[in-house]
Amino acid sequence: MGLEDHKLKVFCTVAETKSFSKTSEIIHLTQPAVSLQVQALEETYESKLFDRTSNSITLTPSGEILYKYAKEILRLYAEAEKEIGKVTGLIRGCVMVGGSTTIGNYVLPNVIVAFKDKHPKIKVNLLIANTRRVEDLVSVGAIDFGLVEGIPSRQKITIEKLIEDELIVIVPPHHPWAKKKNISVAELTKEPFIIREEGSGTRHFVENFLKEQGIQLSDLKVVMSLGGIESIKLAVETGSGVSIISKWAARKEIKYGTLKGLYLKEAPMRRNFSLILPKNAIINHAVDEFLTFLKSYNYDELV
Repeated sequence: MGLEDHKLKVFCTVAETKSFSKTSEIIHLTQPAVSLQVQALEETYESKLFDRTSNSITLTPSGEILYKYAKEILRLYAEAEKEIGKVTGLIRGCVMVGGSTTIGNYVLPNVIVAFKDKHPKIKVNLLIANTRRVEDLVSVGAIDFGLVEGIPSRQKITIEKLIEDELIVIVPPHHPWAKKKNISVAELTKEPFIIREEGSGTRHFVENFLKEQGIQLSDLKVVMSLGGIESIKLAVETGSGVSIISKWAARKEIKYGTLKGLYLKEAPMRRNFSLILPKNAIINHAVDEFLTFLKSYNYDELV
């Protein structure tokens, strides 16, 4: 990215986040540096681009015009980069991906390794957080796109189904249920239960699913709420309780026999892993390649 388009990127980010501090986080510049970039543009056009009141930042009429053209210029830069990449066969650049806990830990690493084999010049950075945090990062443009469990709640985001996920009940191998293939929802209320933390896509899904089956969270004997899937699996393995997690997350333990997976008699617990992007995102060549790779990857191999 050249100096001029970098200034435009900073300007567009301030316009979209309405915040100098959020922009400094996203662009990885200090706040004074962000202000200097905007000032330099204001000097170039001899016009104020933002109106700053005590608690908000809005575009001036000149700012509105520059924003419209800046988005178009940045889109053209991305197009040029793509076209030149096609001719030279060289795709470089950086992809910032956010993955919610399940897909980030148990699906994406395999995909990234396979992608890096094919495109060694592209750098992929994966940030793992719960669904709510990944949504926040996508909506302010801090990452190129996210992969999350369930349905995001944001307006500023476009959503696309990537793959289906199924959740299962996990129990230790010595548990009375371990010999069964499936159990009823009512049986869940009789055992100590381990749940994921607030803000987790899995927890939100499990709560809603059980509600549809007439079971409230308060009906379960919740013995602990844990922030990570690894700690949940460990707690179940040591006999502290039963839990519900994605089959992706349990595949290794089930294979080696340290956990047993069961299904519910009433209905399958299925949900989607969704791809989320900021609306009107300008997608560079590297991101475009990774998205194409993600969509055509054979996920069945992993299970």
